[in-house]
Amino acid sequence: MLGSGEVIGKLELSWDDLLNHGDEPFNISFSSVRSVHPSLTLKVAVVHACDEALSDFLVDCKVARDTDAGHARFAKYVKYERVPHLKVAVQHFQLVLDQCPVSHPDHAAALTNIAWARLQGYIRNDLQDIDGITSLFREALTLRPQRHPDHPLSLYNLAEALNWRHDKKSSAADICEAAQLYHKLLPLCPEGTYLRSIVEGPNGVDYVIGGCNKLPIDASEEGICLRRVVLELCPQGHQHRLRALDKLSLVLNTRFTQRGNIDDLDESIRFLREAVSLCPEGHSDPAYYLNNLAFSLERRFDHQGKPNDLDEAISLYEEALRLHPVGHKNRDVSLDNLSGALVSRFNKCNAIDDITRAISLCREALMLHPPGHPRCDTTLSNLAFALQTRYNELDVIEDLNEAIDLYRESLPLIRLDVPGRHPALYNLSSALCSRFTHTRKNEDIQEAINLCQESSAALPLLHPDRCFSYIWLNDAYLSRYQILHNPADLSVAVDNFRLASRHPTQGFPSRIIQAYKWVVAAERHGHGSALEAYSTFFELLDAHLATRSSTTSRREAAAAFHSARSLPADASSCAIRCENLRHAVELVERGRGQQWSLASRLKTPVEDLESANPKLAHDYLELSKLVSNAAQGSADSTDRAAADQAATKYRKLTEQWEAAVTEIRNLQGFSRFLLPPLYADLQAAARHGPVIILIASQYSCSAVIVPTSGDPHNVPLSITLADLKTLKDRFTRAIRHASRMNPAETRTDLIVLLRIVWDEIMLPIVNVLENVLELKHRSRIWLCPTAAFTSIPLHAAHPFQTRADRSKEPCLEDLYICSYTPTLSALIRSRQMMKRRVTPSFVAIGQGQPGAGKGKALSAVDSELELVHKLVPATANHTTISGDAATRAGALQVLEENTWVHLACHGKQDPTQPYNSHFVMRDEHLTLLDIMDRDIPHAEFAFLSACHTAVGDEETPDEVIHLAAGLQFSGFKSVVGTLWEVDDAVAKHVVQAFYTYMFHPREVGVMDPTKAAWALNCATHAVKTTVPLEQRIVFIHIGV
Repeated sequence: MLGSGEVIGKLELSWDDLLNHGDEPFNISFSSVRSVHPSLTLKVAVVHACDEALSDFLVDCKVARDTDAGHARFAKYVKYERVPHLKVAVQHFQLVLDQCPVSHPDHAAALTNIAWARLQGYIRNDLQDIDGITSLFREALTLRPQRHPDHPLSLYNLAEALNWRHDKKSSAADICEAAQLYHKLLPLCPEGTYLRSIVEGPNGVDYVIGGCNKLPIDASEEGICLRRVVLELCPQGHQHRLRALDKLSLVLNTRFTQRGNIDDLDESIRFLREAVSLCPEGHSDPAYYLNNLAFSLERRFDHQGKPNDLDEAISLYEEALRLHPVGHKNRDVSLDNLSGALVSRFNKCNAIDDITRAISLCREALMLHPPGHPRCDTTLSNLAFALQTRYNELDVIEDLNEAIDLYRESLPLIRLDVPGRHPALYNLSSALCSRFTHTRKNEDIQEAINLCQESSAALPLLHPDRCFSYIWLNDAYLSRYQILHNPADLSVAVDNFRLASRHPTQGFPSRIIQAYKWVVAAERHGHGSALEAYSTFFELLDAHLATRSSTTSRREAAAAFHSARSLPADASSCAIRCENLRHAVELVERGRGQQWSLASRLKTPVEDLESANPKLAHDYLELSKLVSNAAQGSADSTDRAAADQAATKYRKLTEQWEAAVTEIRNLQGFSRFLLPPLYADLQAAARHGPVIILIASQYSCSAVIVPTSGDPHNVPLSITLADLKTLKDRFTRAIRHASRMNPAETRTDLIVLLRIVWDEIMLPIVNVLENVLELKHRSRIWLCPTAAFTSIPLHAAHPFQTRADRSKEPCLEDLYICSYTPTLSALIRSRQMMKRRVTPSFVAIGQGQPGAGKGKALSAVDSELELVHKLVPATANHTTISGDAATRAGALQVLEENTWVHLACHGKQDPTQPYNSHFVMRDEHLTLLDIMDRDIPHAEFAFLSACHTAVGDEETPDEVIHLAAGLQFSGFKSVVGTLWEVDDAVAKHVVQAFYTYMFHPREVGVMDPTKAAWALNCATHAVKTTVPLEQRIVFIHIGV
């Protein structure tokens, strides 16, 4: 029975139609009523009564008569609204229920009839027992589980009872349960049915949505589940969808505040983007949704440090402010929001206009918030924070004093149980710390400590904001230590650095900054936790970079911590000073080339794993491909919403990949899989000759020699970091000057500089190689420079001295065959991949006519390609592409198809975005990113006869981001590159000499990439009389 008990249609069926079906049961249905198709279907069977069945038949007849009588009286009650009719109807229905025990097939129907009649009486205030009514409907639903034909009807009945009970008693539990019931019911009600029409009516789903929207914010699992249900009750086009999106995003934001799970914030942003897009023209306050989206983006910037999020947030806040002109009731909110975002951008970019405008906006907002205004405390705190931020940059004490006064004024206005109180406590604490360092008043620092402790005590252990309490506590204790020099204060400060940097629910950027400050404090004050601080910094930075899906975004994320760029060398220097040379090697390896390490994780050979556990190896490789593809997809997206979705997909895949890695590490023998390598692992790089790591730190400069076996050797150097920076600048000027000189002129400036490199850097190292390691002359060595050393031609170190017997003092390349390696891991990886050799094939790529605006014509390129063609063994499958064929796509194709490559063209290093460094082709540039995206495991050797192919990135020098390293990463084990501009007219002399030695006539058909370093060494000696000094030493060898 539905509706109000009225007769809405009649079923008429002749006896002939009834009896024509024989003894088989069949269905009959009502026809459409008022253009609505009734949900009710009857199953009918003709029963031939026998003596045994007669009593049951008589009972069923009595049930039917009482039921009909009940319905008849109920219909009169509905029509005349007289309570006696209702009471008689209920009595009849009760008689039916008494005759239909639990085991009776009609027990659920009897429950439903009496419950429905009593519910209608409750609605008209003629009956009061709503709890009993609800229990009857609930019992009926239990008897009609899923797939029961009347299951939808029972869902509706119970939901209706709960709605009315909520209407009278305002029970949150009732409206929540009703929402869940409607969520189950709607998919069971086909469009056009009567049940669907009343479920979607104002007393059905719309009532539930309205009731749920009035509930307080609940960020529990149950609360968020309810909001998801409500959103699903509001499909696209539903009038309440905008409100449902807003409510769900709000609870997700609240849970992010409590737990710091970035998934909640990402999802909130996705819903808010939809809400902004749905906000109709003429909406009473579209700025509300703009502000909400901007706020969430700003929070994500705080958590992840993505600049695009902050820029978009400011744009949205600006738009919201335009919609709130002077005199608008909500202008104050937009002023506060925009000012906070401008302060954040000032902290990132140091643009003084941002902080000046932020303060101005705060002052305007404060004018709109006189004492007693409910938002007065917020604006006071915002203005105080902006002034304090400006003080931190400009050191104007008046700004700090005003900030402290404003914080003090705001604090009494904030109730003790309000979530915004703890930020006010630690903000005032930080301001008092700053003033203590200025005035040295003990009462300021003690109050600062007390405030931080109060803030910390008010927060759960895993609350994200507890991290800031630790931050300001370490700031307070460190400030006091610097004045009073009490070791206990330094110890407490370090403890709080440790807690802040390891707080699991706070975003990586804040924690990385704290780890860096911990490093600085430990180094400055000689605390024993310095090595722990360095390790924590590298661990956090590695985890932070791993969250970035694209290569360029990783580089931008690393460059954002520009003040920490020296930490790889500083960490190694610290370990050396602690006389822990093995750890020095591990730290410098971990801190350098992090972006290459992160990218290479997805290309790690897994032969051993395939032998131990083939299925796990397969799953790992498949996930690695998915992560790599997701990374490339996210890098191509320019739409912000699409970019958010791609980033979320990437993070989910990364979590699955990390779970697979964890499973691998649980296997016996794989506990260190993809973990930062230990010294014992890294020593494999020195299998064919020592690796010399040159460490340029502000604390000390030295070389650590990793021998083939045994402990590393430390070689202290007298040169300083400042000296190295000066030397780098002098080399730049000397090479520029040499390029304008006559080839026959002596390069005096360059000779002087190479002599300094010999005397102050390489000679002490050579002494250890000769006298301690007893390394034979003409053996191979590998140079692994860090920081400022990366810009100096170490391989070309030369004494330029004549002995008493008039013989020349040998230079470094007379004594040893020098190669470079970006990292020890890169060299190890290249050697591992050498195990999988295939039949060699050679391609020469030349582009001497790059086109207008792409550089001058290179007239010697074609002759260089012809020369190479003659020198390459005839047994090699040889290809040449040049001119119009040397396009970006053409070059990429032959790079993937061949194992040996010679490239002759313009090369350009991009100093601001090194991943855009490129080779100039006929149409488009062949960029470093293009090369990195290729996986060419069988590639062996590349000769880059182009400019600037082995020059690193000034912003992140220890990342060694250049074209030669990119080719090595993509699979080439041995690469010849260049440090500066190459003169193609003379470079061909080096090329000819190189390939002559590389493919010696006595070794017909042999193509061995491990000979490249020796061949280059011989070639540069052979062309001394024909090639100027700066063009001989421009070529370097990288790899095996």
